[in-house]
Amino acid sequence: MFLDSVFGFFSNDMAIDLGTANTLVYVRGHGVVLSEPSVVAVKTDLRRGPRIVAVGTDAKKMLGRTPDNIRAIRPMKDGVIADFEVTEAMLKHFIFKIHRRRFLVKPRIVVCVPFGVTQVEMRAVREAAESAGARQVYLVEEPIAAALGANLPITEPTSNMIVDIGGGTTEVAVISMSDIVYAKSLRVAGDKIDNAIIRYVKQKYSLLIGERTAEMIKMMIGSACYEKDESIIEVKGRDLIAGVPKVIALRSNEVTEAIAAPVNAIVETIKTALELSPPELAADIVDNGIVLTGGGSLLKNLDEVIRRETNLPVIVADDPLSTVVVGSGAVFEHFDLLRDVLIKG
Repeated sequence: MFLDSVFGFFSNDMAIDLGTANTLVYVRGHGVVLSEPSVVAVKTDLRRGPRIVAVGTDAKKMLGRTPDNIRAIRPMKDGVIADFEVTEAMLKHFIFKIHRRRFLVKPRIVVCVPFGVTQVEMRAVREAAESAGARQVYLVEEPIAAALGANLPITEPTSNMIVDIGGGTTEVAVISMSDIVYAKSLRVAGDKIDNAIIRYVKQKYSLLIGERTAEMIKMMIGSACYEKDESIIEVKGRDLIAGVPKVIALRSNEVTEAIAAPVNAIVETIKTALELSPPELAADIVDNGIVLTGGGSLLKNLDEVIRRETNLPVIVADDPLSTVVVGSGAVFEHFDLLRDVLIKG
C-alpha cells in the first residue's frame, strides 16, 4: 500500500480538508494519502467512560447498526466542528494512521474552512488541529482552496467562478487576484439531498431508510433532472405501518422529484452570485465558465441543469472529491507565492 512506503520524514507539511462527509489529508511531496468518512464510533462505558472504538470507514459501516451503548457520530456539521473532543480524536487517529508513529515531529497543517465562518468556529478548528499534533496551523477558505485545486489562475486579474458542493455546505465564489470578490456559503449540499430522499420515501411509501441507503440511492440513480430512460432499484427499509422489513422499487425520476428543492437552492445561489458580480468580472465568467468541485458535483446531470439555467459553460473538475485538499496542499508547495490566500489572524 502507498502509505507503507511513505514518511521517512515525519515533519512533512500537511493539508486537511475537514469535511462534513469526508476528511482528506494531503502531505507535501506525496499528494493525497488519506480519504475517509468523517465518522467516529463512540462506546459508552459506565466504568471507563466514553471511548472511541472506530474511526473513518470502519465507523461509517456502523451507522444505523449499533447497539445502544455505541453511537456512530459525525462530529462535523455544515462544514464546522459540532463536537470538539470527537473531532480532535478523529484528527489524531488520521495523523497517526499516516505517520505510523506516536512520537513524531509536529507538522505544519493547513485546514480549509467554509467561507464566512465565525472567529469562534475558526478558533475551534485551530485548537483541534493543535491538540491533534500540529506545530502550526493555517486556515484557508474552501472556495480559494477549490480554485487552486482546479488549477484556476486565481492570482491573475481575471475572474473565476467556483462552486464547491460538499457534504454540509455549498460554496459559491467569484475569485480574482488571490481574493474573493463575492462568495456565499449555503448550508445545502450532499447531506440535505440525502435527507430529502429519506423524507420522500417515508412520505410516499411509509418506509423508513437510513443515511447510508439514501446516499446509495443518490449515487446509483439520483439525477438533477428528469430522464426519458428511467432506472429502477430495490430499496430496503422498515415499514412504518406494519413495523416489519419491506422492499420497494424506486424510480430515478422519483429521486429527481425528491431532491428538487435542494438542487434548486444551489442553482438559485449560483444565479444570485452571477447577478451580484461586477460587470467586468461577469464578462470573464462568460468566457471561463463555472467550475464545479466537491462530491456533490458528481450528482448526475447537475452540470447540465446549471448550464441550462445560466447559459454558461459548466466544467466539473477532474477529481472533484480531492480538489479542495489538493488546493490546500498547493499553499505549502508554493508558500511564498500563495501565503496571501491564508486567513489572517
